Amino acid sequence: MQHHLSDLISNPSCVDDYDPNAMSVTQARHYIEQFLDPVRETESIGIKDALGRVLAAPIISGINVPGHNNSAMDGFAFRHAEGDQPLTIIGTAFAGQPFNAALPANCCIKIMTGAVMPADADTVVMQEHTSTTGQTVSIHKLPASGANIRLAGEDIAMNHTVLPAGHRIQAADMGLVASLGIPVIQAYRTLKVAFFSTGDELVSIGQPLQQGQIYDSNRYSLWGMLQSPGITVTDLGNVADDPQQLENALLQAASTHDVVITTGGVSVGEADYMKALLANHGQVLFWKINMKPGRPLAYGKIGNAHYFGLPGNPVSTMVTFYQFVQRALNSLMGETQREQPSFQVECSNAIKKAPGRTEFQRGILFKEGSIWKVSTLGQQGSGILSSMSQANCFIVLDEQTGALEAGAMVTVQPFYGTC
Repeated sequence: MQHHLSDLISNPSCVDDYDPNAMSVTQARHYIEQFLDPVRETESIGIKDALGRVLAAPIISGINVPGHNNSAMDGFAFRHAEGDQPLTIIGTAFAGQPFNAALPANCCIKIMTGAVMPADADTVVMQEHTSTTGQTVSIHKLPASGANIRLAGEDIAMNHTVLPAGHRIQAADMGLVASLGIPVIQAYRTLKVAFFSTGDELVSIGQPLQQGQIYDSNRYSLWGMLQSPGITVTDLGNVADDPQQLENALLQAASTHDVVITTGGVSVGEADYMKALLANHGQVLFWKINMKPGRPLAYGKIGNAHYFGLPGNPVSTMVTFYQFVQRALNSLMGETQREQPSFQVECSNAIKKAPGRTEFQRGILFKEGSIWKVSTLGQQGSGILSSMSQANCFIVLDEQTGALEAGAMVTVQPFYGTC
């Protein structure tokens, strides 16, 4: 059954397993996903500008790739039935310079990798398996009939869907599209994302710290995590805990962006200005996620903009972004493949954990001989940002998992090469 944000806000009991005070990571992802509405506007972009963009229309091949039968190596093209006798070399075929004459009986041509196969030849023998005397070649190791030939359309057949709509363009895709002779693709427009941090204790870098103040690191972590060819990012700075300033920043961002992200102001005990503003101007759900770090999370809509309220602790900000916001942004950009890769490796040290919540401990993947393993970092506190800098993965410990002995298998999510 499809539910609306307004249903859950006004009547949380409309969903049997919905508990905003004890939301699992999986449930939170599910609820966010069902309320997302990807952008639909498209634009034409050249291949050189396509990296990281999401296809709005499939790429369909108008040609065969390769476009002709061609040699897979340097050697000699001949009729397989004549390969048991010396053959006369009557010409040469180069890539881009085919041999167009007929191939008489007991003859062959020298052929280079990528060169078009003569119509009368059916096999290529690699040069190393032959010996040549003048214009005569003898084959010492006869290959199978049809060997060493790339067939027309073997890579891509005409009218084949090469890349589907919703695919995010990678470097190899750019070459693939170019191999079809296609100069321009249709992509979804870039997603417009604005963010700001809240808190009177925060000071922008370059300013002197007063007693009780800290530098605003979250904006810079967010700036880095949001860097993507499919996203246009606006940093609205740090907004003080002042109702009018917060309201102005929130409404301005929501009116001109697809997504608004804030850090701080959504957990119990913090100034409640943001909660009041969100209740007045939008439809926002406040959740306590059964996870560590990053327990408080807010999600909803401000006008037409999606809103994510992240906790203020630096590590919590990054963990909740990676686990909830990043996959939501991929969905909003129109991407169809959004699962983050994860795999199991042996943990080299014991892990302390109580069952009942999901933990994202920071770890270091390393290679021991030929085997990949992982170890935890010593300091796992939500305010220890250096742990995110030193780590290269999350060790994901689900709600059922308790303390683990050294040598246990654990699930890891690498930080890099995943999006």
